[in-house]
Amino acid sequence: MTTPQHKIGSGFGARSTANDVLRGIDLSGKLAIVTGGYSGIGLETTRALVGAGARVVVPARRRATAQEAVHGIGGVEVDELDLSDLASVQGFAERFLASGRGIDIVINSAGIMACPETRVGPGWEAQFATNHLGHYALVNRLWPAIARGGARVVAVSSAGHHRSGIRWDDVQFEGGYDKSLAYGQAKTANALFAVHLDALGRDAGVRAFSVHPGAILTPLQRHLSREEMVAASWIDADGNLVDDTFKSPEQGAATQVWAATSPQLDAMGGVYCEDCDITEPAGSDGAVAGVCDHATDPGEAARLWTLSAELTGVDVFRATA
Repeated sequence: MTTPQHKIGSGFGARSTANDVLRGIDLSGKLAIVTGGYSGIGLETTRALVGAGARVVVPARRRATAQEAVHGIGGVEVDELDLSDLASVQGFAERFLASGRGIDIVINSAGIMACPETRVGPGWEAQFATNHLGHYALVNRLWPAIARGGARVVAVSSAGHHRSGIRWDDVQFEGGYDKSLAYGQAKTANALFAVHLDALGRDAGVRAFSVHPGAILTPLQRHLSREEMVAASWIDADGNLVDDTFKSPEQGAATQVWAATSPQLDAMGGVYCEDCDITEPAGSDGAVAGVCDHATDPGEAARLWTLSAELTGVDVFRATA
């Protein structure tokens, strides 16, 4: 089977920063929406895009916290958005569309990881609902502005997708919750979302990518105990980082910024990227490297899109699909 999942020799790598990949790229006059753009790698993404000339809209569940975090960064506006609440998603989208602006870049960087069992909306598992369904609904709601700008859409996935494909027999973990598997399913969903969005949107000039940003210590790990991170050999008993494969936030932001802006990806899309390049397929040795087939399969992606439309009641492509 042929696949577009092969490195292109971008010239960047695991230690490249968001500013590195933007060198020589002028984003003046461009508008980006970055969910989670006020914390961790999302904040570094916002800083880098603004530094290259873009205006960045940061939708945030904690609006006051976001405003404080981006204070002093020119060219940023903050609005309210709770991805776990579809009414909030709709409200943000309606406010943005009323501004009449087009969108050039969407980076779905917000997310939660390995939280205790939490139910949102009509009883949905929170990681799947927040990381995937909220972003699915957001992009569909914003589609008129996304299509007008011929945008690139970047879904932030993770190597955590290796832990689980889509659990079609129990997507909401009603038969028993496992926080690690739930995170893995949500990250697979992020990758599959990009696969199908790219297939649907390319005729409108919209291309979509998913990315693994790498391992970075950020507030994303707030639900993991120190003991869990010590057991994973990330930190020592005093909380000091001991895993030298971890990236800084500036390095962690690089792949999503590269996917959103690089001319090297012109006329491409629907692929999973890491270390500022397209990722090779995972091998059969069980190593957590590359991208698994279950996260790039077009059939799985189409099936997930259908399920997401049923759950959220939103599908901008339904009339034309």
